[in-house]
Amino acid sequence: QFGKWLENARDWSISRNRYWGSPIPVWKSDNPEYPRVDVYGSLDELEADFGIRPDDLHRPAIDELVRPNPDDPTGQSMMRRIPDVLDVWFDSGSMPFAQVHYPFDNHEWFDSHNPADFIVEYIGQTRGWFYTMHVLATALFDRPAFSQVISHGIVLGSDGQKMSKSLRNYPDVSEVFERDGADAMRWFLMSSSVIRGGNLVVTEEGIREGVRQFLLPLWSTYYFFTLYAPEAAPTWRTDSAHPLDRYILAKLQGTLQAMTEQLDALDSPLAAAELRDFADVLTNWYVRRSRDRFWDGTDQDAIDTLYTVLETLCRAAAPLAPLITEEVWRGLTGGESVHLTDWPDASNLPSDSALVTTMDQVRAVASAGLSLRKAHQLRVRLPLARLTVVTDGATGLEDYRGVLAEELNVKSVELVERTEEALQRYGISYKVVVNARALGPRLGKDVQQVIAAVKAGDYERADDGLHVAGHVLTGEEYEQVLDASQSGQAVEFVGDSGFVLLDTTLTDELQDEGLARDLIRVVQQARKDADFHVSDRIVLSIDGDAEVERALTAHRELIAGETLATDIQTTPLPSETHSVGEHSTVRVQVERS
Repeated sequence: QFGKWLENARDWSISRNRYWGSPIPVWKSDNPEYPRVDVYGSLDELEADFGIRPDDLHRPAIDELVRPNPDDPTGQSMMRRIPDVLDVWFDSGSMPFAQVHYPFDNHEWFDSHNPADFIVEYIGQTRGWFYTMHVLATALFDRPAFSQVISHGIVLGSDGQKMSKSLRNYPDVSEVFERDGADAMRWFLMSSSVIRGGNLVVTEEGIREGVRQFLLPLWSTYYFFTLYAPEAAPTWRTDSAHPLDRYILAKLQGTLQAMTEQLDALDSPLAAAELRDFADVLTNWYVRRSRDRFWDGTDQDAIDTLYTVLETLCRAAAPLAPLITEEVWRGLTGGESVHLTDWPDASNLPSDSALVTTMDQVRAVASAGLSLRKAHQLRVRLPLARLTVVTDGATGLEDYRGVLAEELNVKSVELVERTEEALQRYGISYKVVVNARALGPRLGKDVQQVIAAVKAGDYERADDGLHVAGHVLTGEEYEQVLDASQSGQAVEFVGDSGFVLLDTTLTDELQDEGLARDLIRVVQQARKDADFHVSDRIVLSIDGDAEVERALTAHRELIAGETLATDIQTTPLPSETHSVGEHSTVRVQVERS
């Protein structure tokens, strides 16, 4: 927008016919027969000509400075200030030097502080403040007025109109602070498109979304750390050999590198997105997959790694969420304030791009498998027979078969390299999809004819592009995507690199194990409700139907091990009934062993 304005810039009339404003320091002869114009640049110059040093430069006082015209030998004409005042944007554009009384004072300061590193204003200032600052900086100093700019958009109320006190179309700030916290509001604004000049609709749901995206994951991870490592003496270190530790540290290193670049470029929305994505990896992958390592608080590698990640993450997130990071950082370190520390140096963390790429692929496969489970209404606690992964570089996932089997609760994982033969074997084919947005401007109404022909399969591939309906599509005008509509199997694609197939066939043995795992969930909740410590051993009493009894008989050791039960008794109980599995019910009672 600024560039377009400059392309069409017109001469700027800096004078205004107003009473209020900065008077233009120009005195003119009141007799055109003896023309003369004096322009003053300082109080010293005014004092030299008028004999007094004015202490009020506004109207009407400044207009009282009148003197005879030196060019009039008759002595009749007078030098009077012209009645105009300066356009208020002239004042605003002069701010960089006027604020320090340059050029009369502060030469050294101005030379080392101009142009400014950045300025912040509403996007409409492309034709106001941004423009006038550059005009004056160019005219006076032959350089820009500022190096970078944050140009924010308009904040709108929940009704889509500009936020207004009179309309009261915004959430009560005090209620937001009380319910969600000040960090929630700050995160909402700093992570939004309003920082990039876009408009922003303020809603309570939007503010709470930021809490879910980052604030709660950070706090829950910190709470997990304090729960499972309460007496440990953690150390900031990055030398663990465990692949999960190496992965999360390398992932944090990449996050810090990206955040540093983005904040150097004043792009807080992208920096916030990096934090949000990392928080998801931290809580939903690293912590969840590492729970067993924290169980008894003796795995120092896990404790030190999580401490290192949290401490570093707080320093990186402090500009965007200053209050929660202060609380977490002080709780972790006992230090005075996270805001008195240095920005974290990414080079202090290990880099392992190969591990990050592989682990991210494992996470993507797991996510695709979970999507299949959800689509087929197969709860995660219900074990399934097999997962087949067809992808580029399948052999690189060999070391993670067990991880995938645990994540998706399957008995076996088959890894297959993606080839044309593999695609045919599983009924996967390529499908052409037309990019109407890219093609429309070129073909106009003919684009609908092209789309219809492609859907009918009436096209040919050639070296110069896709030949269809008398046209040749190239570049971004079309793409080839994998199609599983003829597969007849439970298929989910993993980006552009491959797909997964899930065996959804259920047997009695699989359903019994699933019921046992559902039973474990009920018992764990009972332990929590009874306020038991995570390490307390229990005596477990169970009363259920025939399906529950069958599952208990087949998986007694699994249930006992997962719930820390030293004894499991089957006895009628009067306690509350819980649903397990899809059809069964159970009553449980827990007592300390």
